[in-house]
Amino acid sequence: MKFVDEYRNAALAKQYARAIAKRVTQPWTIMEICGGQTHSIVKYGIDELLPPEITLIHGPGCPVCVTPIRLIDQAIAIAALPDVIFCSFGDMLRVPGTQKDLLTVKAAGGDVRIVYSPLDCLKLAQANPDKQVVFFAVGFETTAPATAMAAYQAYQQEIENFSMVVSHVLVPPAMEALLSSPDCLVQGFLAAGHVCTVMGYAEYEPIAQKYQVPVIVTGFEPIDILQGIYLCVKQLEARQAFCENQYTRSVQPKGNLTAQQLLQEVFEVVPRQWRGIGEISGSGLGLREKYAKIDALKRFYPLNYSSPESGCSPCISGQIMLGHKKPHDCPAFGTLCKPEHPLGAPMVSSEGACAAYYRYRSQLIAS
Repeated sequence: MKFVDEYRNAALAKQYARAIAKRVTQPWTIMEICGGQTHSIVKYGIDELLPPEITLIHGPGCPVCVTPIRLIDQAIAIAALPDVIFCSFGDMLRVPGTQKDLLTVKAAGGDVRIVYSPLDCLKLAQANPDKQVVFFAVGFETTAPATAMAAYQAYQQEIENFSMVVSHVLVPPAMEALLSSPDCLVQGFLAAGHVCTVMGYAEYEPIAQKYQVPVIVTGFEPIDILQGIYLCVKQLEARQAFCENQYTRSVQPKGNLTAQQLLQEVFEVVPRQWRGIGEISGSGLGLREKYAKIDALKRFYPLNYSSPESGCSPCISGQIMLGHKKPHDCPAFGTLCKPEHPLGAPMVSSEGACAAYYRYRSQLIAS
């Protein structure tokens, strides 16, 4: 299939791996920021094709994984209320809060539904005027425009029984938080191609210059990722640091200006708590005052719980998302923590590093 098979060509992948091995002269550590890239790396064994000098580490690029426990607890409390239809993408239903998850609420009789677009929630609200329809808005800049469109249409159409719990996060501030840490291991980044399709890559250029790390905008297929790694290694070996676009078939320098205008209309930049990491300034999107009526946390106040972000659990998801550890370094991996009974969000989400290792590497690790 065109645009799929050609980016999964095994012979071409081996050629890129050989080109990387020929170029590299010393150890380098590269972080892929996106969970979708992590799954491709683990699924296709891309890391195993690379020379031993190249270490790939997995970043906090799974928005489900970084959603804070406090917000999940608030969502669970709202979902359990009578006359509420609570809507979410599928991954969020099994992400553990302090005591339970959204799937538990559903099993107890709560009206919790999986949707594929926030716009579906508007149809639900119109079809159920006696119910409060709430959408759990999670994601990076990639999914934020669809959330913004739902908020915009709800405002324009005066749909009074629709609201949302907003937990959108932004990639560049997270990268800066990682790079400014004294424990940072990252020497180069593979940036998420779908985020840059929306936002462009101008925001990454000052990060590359300030911290002297190459930032390669990269796609998600094996050849994309190997090309991205090659470009990153090429810069590292030449002592260069700038933003480069591998994913030219999707990403333009300025991104999608229409989507950006909609984001500006609906959202403002706010601080955001990241599960396992802590608060990162300017790393989230919150509804502007104009759209305050659509803010579910304000509508259902005082459901404003304070939940611990860590405890006695052996889960080390925070260290995994920071790139300090790999999933198989966790003492709970594959034993106390499995997809059916996860201790941490990275074992739940389709973009979580732990889920990728459990699906594609657990038998290899066990042996």
